[in-house]
Amino acid sequence: MKNDVISPEFDENGRAMRRIRSFVRRQGRLTKGQQFALDNFWPVMGVEFQAEPLAIDALFGRSAPVVLEIGFGMGTSLVTMAKQNPDQNFIGIEVHSPGVGACLATAHEEGVSNLRVMCHDAVEVLEKMIPDGSLDMVQLFFPDPWHKARHNKRRIVQPEFVEKLRKKLKVGGVFHMATDWEPYAEHMLEVMTSLESWANLSQEGNYVPRPESRPVTKFEMRGQRLGHGVWDLMFERKQ
Repeated sequence: MKNDVISPEFDENGRAMRRIRSFVRRQGRLTKGQQFALDNFWPVMGVEFQAEPLAIDALFGRSAPVVLEIGFGMGTSLVTMAKQNPDQNFIGIEVHSPGVGACLATAHEEGVSNLRVMCHDAVEVLEKMIPDGSLDMVQLFFPDPWHKARHNKRRIVQPEFVEKLRKKLKVGGVFHMATDWEPYAEHMLEVMTSLESWANLSQEGNYVPRPESRPVTKFEMRGQRLGHGVWDLMFERKQ
């Protein structure tokens, strides 16, 4: 597995350009199990970044609805969804290799075959690898909320990002977001409702109840016991 999650960009003078990123790369230490999974299961389920469109049907060896998850953490819920929906193809993107290793290990243990994972910047993957109109759903669960006001520009849900994502979804495809930080939920709602190409699937025009398709994580259950809220948003691509 290549370890460069961001491809460098240079200006006309050959100097490296700085980009605003929505994540901090916390490399962390790989456990023996995670390293074993990367060594043994990445060749089967891993997808290296390449600056050209991905042949998704060929990747899975079949044609099926495609779900893309951005930032899957340790991959527990993503593997659960893939196992519960064998008629769908799942692609997960995560920049932290311990999480990728954990996801691969769990997928192998559960016998999941309809999942492929990537370790790269999701924005660049969307721009270079995901064909237009190829996705049925995009999932973004509990992204970094960037609490401080001066860091809000780093939040991944911004109009420019959503427009990139819209092109990759089929018409009628759904962008499903979830966060446990209410100010970020409000930010997401403001961004999405400002864009004409999306329809909010909430009957009240704000948030939706957690759909059964999104498993409850241990982190979320702990938050519920402490009285923390979780906000789900689902928007459908209209055009």
